[in-house]
Amino acid sequence: MDLLTEIKQENKFLTISIAYLGTKFVDELDAEFNDDIDVIRFDKLTTLEQYIGTQSILSGPDILVLEVEDDLGGFHAFVKRVKESPVTQSISIIILGFKNNKQLLTEVFSPYVNDIYCYPFNVSNIEERLKFIIKFKLIGEVPNLTHEAKKSEQEYRMPISKRVFDILVSGTLLLILAPFLALIALIIKLDSKGPVIYKSKRAGSGYKIFDFYKFRSMRVNADKELSKFAALNQYAVNDKSAAFVKIKDDPRITKFGSFLRNTSIDELPQLFNVLKGDMSLVGNRPLPLYEAQLLTSDEWAMRFLGPAGITGLWQVTKRGKGEMSDEERRKLDNDYTTNFSFWMDLKVLLKTIPALIQKEKV
Repeated sequence: MDLLTEIKQENKFLTISIAYLGTKFVDELDAEFNDDIDVIRFDKLTTLEQYIGTQSILSGPDILVLEVEDDLGGFHAFVKRVKESPVTQSISIIILGFKNNKQLLTEVFSPYVNDIYCYPFNVSNIEERLKFIIKFKLIGEVPNLTHEAKKSEQEYRMPISKRVFDILVSGTLLLILAPFLALIALIIKLDSKGPVIYKSKRAGSGYKIFDFYKFRSMRVNADKELSKFAALNQYAVNDKSAAFVKIKDDPRITKFGSFLRNTSIDELPQLFNVLKGDMSLVGNRPLPLYEAQLLTSDEWAMRFLGPAGITGLWQVTKRGKGEMSDEERRKLDNDYTTNFSFWMDLKVLLKTIPALIQKEKV
């Protein structure tokens, strides 16, 4: 049973809708989703604008798919209004171009949209990206189905040698560090109100969603304050939006939390994730769902087809040499997915220790 069918059976009144502007691809899209998703068709931008203007935060479409050929200025103004309105800003947007002008479309729309595809494009790829976005929206609507979410058909399967190594190392470290972990937990409890362990939903290998563990280093409900500090995102370049989020001098961090983060001690509970099989010691960073939803284009998809890990190429590359661009992160993720091996993992682990003590954060 796939995720969409399961959601429908569990929640009869839950509806996911796609508002589609154009005619070239909508028939194939409608046929693919059949009764699982409502595809609402529009042939004019003005008609779509009128429709969006009459919707509330509960009744609007979940995804906009826009065929863009001419009048980029009009489309840009519309997309910008959608993303700047508190009523519609949560709508995901996909642009389809048919004039082989992806560079121009990217320059115009990239700060506001999730994906941009230009003809000739692979129809199945677009369908998979739509399903990926829908899955994360459904997970947000229906938390009790999070752990039952269907994995990608191209699911990553961890080699036995890597899994055995992970179990031996993580289990041994947890036994050795048990008294130290208990001490850290006590200090966190005394330092600020809230749970000792912070749990968040992350997307790992094969788009698997799991509870990601860290020692709590922020105030309770810090996630809800994220939008207030978007301007401080270290990964943003020239004030443009970025796929990844790290807040410079984050004011939500507690006093003891700063020590935990600077020493990377806050990451130690992830050894339990490794022991459970959610992730590996070495791999690509498992992402919060709000970040993972932005990484659905062809250039990023490969990162989810490799292992998720505590440490990886990000942590040991360009450390102390300045910030990385999204392109550099994408290349490192894809390189690891394509080329990882037991010996590469050992090299990354050995390089991680000196990387931790350097001041520059990647």
